Amino acid sequence: MSVAFNPAGGLVVVNAEVVGPTGTAVVRLALDTGATATVVNSAILVAVGYDPAQSPTRLQVTTGSGIESVPVVAVTRLQALGQDRNGLSILAHTLPPSAGVDGVLGLDFLRGQRLVIDFRAGQIELS
Repeated sequence: MSVAFNPAGGLVVVNAEVVGPTGTAVVRLALDTGATATVVNSAILVAVGYDPAQSPTRLQVTTGSGIESVPVVAVTRLQALGQDRNGLSILAHTLPPSAGVDGVLGLDFLRGQRLVIDFRAGQIELS
């Protein structure tokens, strides 16, 4: 499956769907092959039924503002680029509003797949 993106834009942004115990949210995630983990805004996770503050697992991550301890949440399902990941452990963290996205789609979602980013055609394929 091929997904369109704006090759002239600053970030490569893809739509994704996060499924939780009480709902579903469509989010905009920056495709980031430099990020080892997928990150979704904490408020979105709360809205679909998760409580990141109650997560027993935290991960130390390096951000632009320093090292932070971030909750890890196993989501029911994350769908992006035509692929589903059930039970994927993602990081719950709030990006600044200036980021313009709801999180980051990282290598944990992409591993084991073939990723093609065609900037001439403005198409992404994950297979």
